[in-house]
Amino acid sequence: MGAKAKIETQAVHAGEPADRASGAVVVPVYQSATFESLPGEEYDDIRYARLSNTPSHNVLHAKLAALCGGEAAVVAGSGMAAISTTLLALLENGDHFLAQDCLYGGTRGLLTEDIPGIGVDYDLIRGNDPDSWSALLRPKTRLVYVETMTNPLLEVTDLEAVVAFAREHGLISVVDNTFASPVNLRPLELGFGVEIHSATKYLNGHSDIVAGAVVGSAELVGRITHKLNHLGGSLDPHACFLLHRGLKTLALRMRQHNENGMRLSEFLVAQPAVARVRYPGLASHPQHGRAARLFAGCGGVLSFELAAGVEAAERLIDAVELPISAPSLGGVECLITRPAATSHKVMTPGQREEIGLTEGLVRVAVGIEAAVDLCADFEQALAQI
Repeated sequence: MGAKAKIETQAVHAGEPADRASGAVVVPVYQSATFESLPGEEYDDIRYARLSNTPSHNVLHAKLAALCGGEAAVVAGSGMAAISTTLLALLENGDHFLAQDCLYGGTRGLLTEDIPGIGVDYDLIRGNDPDSWSALLRPKTRLVYVETMTNPLLEVTDLEAVVAFAREHGLISVVDNTFASPVNLRPLELGFGVEIHSATKYLNGHSDIVAGAVVGSAELVGRITHKLNHLGGSLDPHACFLLHRGLKTLALRMRQHNENGMRLSEFLVAQPAVARVRYPGLASHPQHGRAARLFAGCGGVLSFELAAGVEAAERLIDAVELPISAPSLGGVECLITRPAATSHKVMTPGQREEIGLTEGLVRVAVGIEAAVDLCADFEQALAQI
């Protein structure tokens, strides 16, 4: 397969072993904790599931590196395992880093509850205010951490400014690209040093595993893999198999997520009961121009507020029929949630207010259903409130 193959082709063929096991078209599950050692092998040649180097892992690493445009990749037991291991591998006692102020709730909890305990300090930055970042630099600032799009407000980070800032000050730039996926954005091509995914979401796409992934240069991924080996956050071989299967349809699924996100957003904007819709694909979005320039699509996550407030939001969640009331995103089914009561419940009301997250905000993660059916369902639900 040529290096310039389209992402649809890479998703199917990249990383596949040349020697198919017993002629199998699909890479089997290598449900083995350890593998036979060969004469003359060094310690680093030992194949062991905790070391993330079994055939089940290796095919994933090669495919993910190709899809994201990186030199190397490693999968982990969850998105949070990928995030925490990356920070622990690239930071040490006494270091300082900058992190975006509106982060996924689990990441925010890691920063506030765990990171200070290992002697690492951080400051929060506004992702769209690059002029304010330099004032927070310290002699031991080592890294800047952002997300492609924030959850659940869908702000589009000034990614190009992050890359330029990191280069100017000798920092490692790390981005959580879960919300965009490598189909809609390849941050490593923008100049980011490390790209992280909660592979639970779009990469797997079927809401049936928990996994994480890290992609980047061979040197940085090597450091992260070394730390992961010590922490034991490896991905189970059967989960590797499911993620490998899910990746093959990533490009196809993302087209439908993109279309559904756009169509439902446009529908909601036109409804009198809806006060505001947040989706980067809308011309009304404050970073729409940036999204249109950088992204091939804006994904399947949107959020909105009802004019009647939080009680109306709860009634809407009860009234819709297709969306399931549950957190997460990226699966084939539509999910709906009120972040103040779920993903961001760990934050205080004051903290939520500070980032603009209202109590009545509703987040929808559309699946791959027909857009016309999703819109019809929300229409009937809105009529009930």
